[in-house]
Amino acid sequence: MDTPRIISDSRIMHGKPCIEGTRLTVELLLEKLAEGRTEEELLHAYPRLTKSGLQAAMAYAAAVIRNEDVYPVTYHVA
Repeated sequence: MDTPRIISDSRIMHGKPCIEGTRLTVELLLEKLAEGRTEEELLHAYPRLTKSGLQAAMAYAAAVIRNEDVYPVTYHVA
């Protein structure tokens, strides 16, 4: 079973969190999902991406948000 990790290495994508063994950042994948891309579209567009890799990226993002300090802000989607 493929169990990718999220890594941050200053030599890869300027240290942004990426799926291990790829140059796919968590940020990029979340942006694509926010744009309305489906899991299937992402898996097709990025052949090195696996379903478990995408799940790892979302789990990482959830953990980061869960542990962040929260300050009131207003965000509007255009």
